[in-house]
Amino acid sequence: MVALATYQETEKKEIQKAYKRLLRHVKIKTDEERKLIRKAFELSTQAHCKQRRKSGEVYILHPIEVARITAAEMGLGPTAVIGALLHDVVEDTPVTIEDIRAEFGDKIAMIVEALTKFDKMYDVESPQAETFKKILVSLAQDVRVVMIKMADRLHNMRTLGSMPPHKQMKIASETAFIYAPLAHRLGLYKVKTEFEDLCMKITEAERYQEIEIKLKETEKQRARFVSEFTKPLRKEIEALGIKFRISGRAKSVFSVSNKMKKKQIPFEEIYDLFAVRIIVDVPKANEKSICWQIYSIITDAYNPIPERLKDWVSTPKSNGYESLHTTVVGPKGRFVEVQIRSERMDEVAEKGLAAHWKYKGVSSSNSIFDRWLNHVREMLASPEEDAVNFLNDFRTNLFAKEVYVFTPKGDMRILPKGSTALDFAFDIHSEVGYNCAGVQVNGSQVPISHILKNGDRVSVRTSKSQKPSESWLQIVQTGKAKSRIRQALKEERKQQGEIGKEYLQRKLKNIKVELNYDNLEVLLKFYGVQSGIDLYYGIAMEELSLNRLKELEVEHGKLSIKKEEKPTAPRPAPQRKTDTNIKPKLMINGEDASQFSYSLATCCKPVQGDEIFAYTTTHDGVKIHRNACPNAKNMLSKYGYRVMKAAWVTSFNTSFVADLELTGIDDIGIIQRLTNVLTNQLRVDMRSFSMDGDEGYFKGKISVVVNNTDQLNFIIKSLRDQEYVSNVIRIE
Repeated sequence: MVALATYQETEKKEIQKAYKRLLRHVKIKTDEERKLIRKAFELSTQAHCKQRRKSGEVYILHPIEVARITAAEMGLGPTAVIGALLHDVVEDTPVTIEDIRAEFGDKIAMIVEALTKFDKMYDVESPQAETFKKILVSLAQDVRVVMIKMADRLHNMRTLGSMPPHKQMKIASETAFIYAPLAHRLGLYKVKTEFEDLCMKITEAERYQEIEIKLKETEKQRARFVSEFTKPLRKEIEALGIKFRISGRAKSVFSVSNKMKKKQIPFEEIYDLFAVRIIVDVPKANEKSICWQIYSIITDAYNPIPERLKDWVSTPKSNGYESLHTTVVGPKGRFVEVQIRSERMDEVAEKGLAAHWKYKGVSSSNSIFDRWLNHVREMLASPEEDAVNFLNDFRTNLFAKEVYVFTPKGDMRILPKGSTALDFAFDIHSEVGYNCAGVQVNGSQVPISHILKNGDRVSVRTSKSQKPSESWLQIVQTGKAKSRIRQALKEERKQQGEIGKEYLQRKLKNIKVELNYDNLEVLLKFYGVQSGIDLYYGIAMEELSLNRLKELEVEHGKLSIKKEEKPTAPRPAPQRKTDTNIKPKLMINGEDASQFSYSLATCCKPVQGDEIFAYTTTHDGVKIHRNACPNAKNMLSKYGYRVMKAAWVTSFNTSFVADLELTGIDDIGIIQRLTNVLTNQLRVDMRSFSMDGDEGYFKGKISVVVNNTDQLNFIIKSLRDQEYVSNVIRIE
């Protein structure tokens, strides 16, 4: 084959093997589809023939594997496979979109064009946010675009080991911040879970390995427990005369870690490390009744915990998820979560939107995705020009839990948990939101900031005289509402600004000056504002005085700032004093850190030995953050271009402050015992110590001075070993 002619024999065999593996997973219905897939493979193979990945392998293996993921793991068809095979050719090779359109038609060309990265975007504040916005524009046109983008990111994450650590951190943070929530929203459970685990493997490597080892050590024990738990259930379910299967699904490493952090407990105290899943193979018409019959069998055998019953069979989640969940008290008093669903529900739960396409016409819940895509289109229609704001607003609603509320006519609306009555008004219609003058929930008058709960019946009273205010942005939670309020405020500001503009023009006319581009630039600089709208609005609101125009020089109709009035240049950030006789504490981008104005971030307080990165701020020089910093994901995903690699220089002796949180059994003399351990036994210098006691338990915070993470970990272990201490964690 001509496309493989330039590859070595071993590479040819590897490529052909990968291509055959791909074909085994593609559901091809016609000869035309087969020919197009082959043509896409040959074009991509030829186009990428001179390229290799960072790992050294031939590049073509990447698009082949991305195509395989879209077919095998996401359930997409030939069109998506062709798009995946071609997803990098326009960006990285001489092949053009016109070439793709000529060979494969408009649909494939649109998909490939949407998937092409946006390299010429580094003049914007956040290239990542702009890219994400453009991905969503394509999503609104054809959801396959974002599914292929998911597959591309998934393969990149699986093969990230060949990249330098600081680049791994950037990619992992962006994945955790954007792609994992988006996978969740599209119902791609497996993809979302793998994204989270792969990200944690990079951002919290030691913690990941520790939990992974413990999960493997307890695997056989869990299998025995599942067998014991399901034994009395199998016979009863078999009596129903239906096909079924039962499995025990372990929680992901990320999920376990999240629970440990949230509840502040060690691994050994997490008892729900798995869930039992019962999947039945029945016609759709019988799904609900069979699921509830199995629920009855389970609760006859084991005591249920009523408040842990979750019925997503009657009311599916907004990402299409359907399942009946219950938690019961199993053998040895252990809590066990049981998930009951049909084969169709299981496929939808694993493959999300792609599975909905398969069942379109069978599953009425397909409209759930249509509703969400309509929300996406509404947000994109807003002239919101700040991509970072757009990303923040949109992401808010990706991972959120939901509440189900009703209109006065009984129509159900699904909103993110924490949504307010004002969010509901904007969800009904933008005009209803703009003019929202009052709200009733369940017949009672409530403020527009009232947080909605499941089952609430909400009615909105409108008034033409009502207009949005800045304070509304603090009330609403949904991206749609925030976007619409900003748009309305901007329009209001613009209208007020027209009055200010007239005042300015009249004043300038008196001194024979025209309001043109050059003079406007001088005025913006003189008044210290960013735009004409800000200038005109400030004048209209009397925040900016036109009397100050006499401070400007006028010559031949041109304005200029008097030399003595020129604003002084902003003072540079103060340089850190470094003693040249002491070796530098850090290397930033492989260079002596003393060349930079740097300091340790106060949000995460890095200690020598922590994995770290350097982040260039706009005003405060370079900040050194821990990889596990709570703000890292946000910074790395939105402003990855500001990040530099950083490393400790181990041959120095200095001190760091670390904060610890302790919980345990309260008793007389507890403070004395703890201070004795720290000061007398461990010889640790304490900066601060605070403690609160409540009903026999205490919670304390201690700031200690340490030299490195080894010393810090030893202190944590020593405190945990005290019989009156339940847990010790480092405050993130």
